[in-house]
Amino acid sequence: MQTRKPINIPVVSASAEESPDTDSNCSGNELVALMVLGDSMQPEFIEGEILVIEMGAPATDGAFVIAEVAKEDFIFRQLKRDAQGGWRLVALNPAYPDTAIPGLEIIKGVVTHKKKPGSRKSVKYYGAQSPN
Repeated sequence: MQTRKPINIPVVSASAEESPDTDSNCSGNELVALMVLGDSMQPEFIEGEILVIEMGAPATDGAFVIAEVAKEDFIFRQLKRDAQGGWRLVALNPAYPDTAIPGLEIIKGVVTHKKKPGSRKSVKYYGAQSPN
């Protein structure tokens, strides 16, 4: 039986302070991971998949985003420009309604890729970061 050598992983203390306005230490261009809950974004995103979100990244038409639609009420949807030049948050599952938004300032982050838990080869990239 072969013994694997342990990998040394450095532990670095977090120096970012929480913002008193947001009670979060997530600021622009930080990466966070979230798990998909529910079926509103099926068939592309299945419950349990892990999303990597770039906080503060610029959102573009067609991007998958996290938006704050009400104070501390976040939603995962696809950003789409409507026929009148405004913006909407669109669920991929037609059972869920679109949400009109006043502007892009409510977009908090953009999905860069997703992964199925427990699978090393199940990564899918989105947007300009895509290595494909």
